[in-house]
Amino acid sequence: MDKAERERFIEENLGLVHACAKRFRSRGMEYDDLFQAGCMGLVKAADHFEPERGYQFSTYAVPVILGEMRRLFREGGTVKVGRALKELSLRAARETERFLEREGRTPAIGELAALLGIEVSEAAQAISAGQVPLSLTREEEEGGQADIPVDAPEEKISERLALQQVLSTLEPHDRNLIIARYFKHRTQTETARQFGMTQVQVSRREKKILAQMREALK
Repeated sequence: MDKAERERFIEENLGLVHACAKRFRSRGMEYDDLFQAGCMGLVKAADHFEPERGYQFSTYAVPVILGEMRRLFREGGTVKVGRALKELSLRAARETERFLEREGRTPAIGELAALLGIEVSEAAQAISAGQVPLSLTREEEEGGQADIPVDAPEEKISERLALQQVLSTLEPHDRNLIIARYFKHRTQTETARQFGMTQVQVSRREKKILAQMREALK
């Protein structure tokens, strides 16, 4: 297959990586590390798959993906992130924010890869090496109305990729509020000034929006 076909093939089979990563969720490993290792396995499988042998790609790929994840456990638990990948992750974050402001949603992984001029597998690794821009945890609900910026969230990468669809369903005001809080990392006080609200109003509205988004992601 040519390069474009290879890219589409890898993107179409990222679900195999998520399925494999879920097998290890109870073992204390960060999901993003598992995903990054699995992406390496998926690329290896795509490059060495021989369809003429008559078996499905998933039959060949899953053991390769699981092998990369098991090696992650053997080697101490964290995928080493080099300087080049860190820089690519920062570029990905900047492009994601520009796309979000322009389109009102986060880019699909294929769109992000095209914007960066890289392969889909590289874009997946860049995303998992950096911060996922939106957390849908209950941390703030449990911790009250602390007026602090949003720190690095820890949601699994599959939820991040689904956010583009969820964000597009929100009312413009709600979508812009979430963008301000979770993509531009503004405090509730800063967000309140932007929208002509009080900090308490922002906190209450934010909780309702996040609950709505969590429900949509189920």
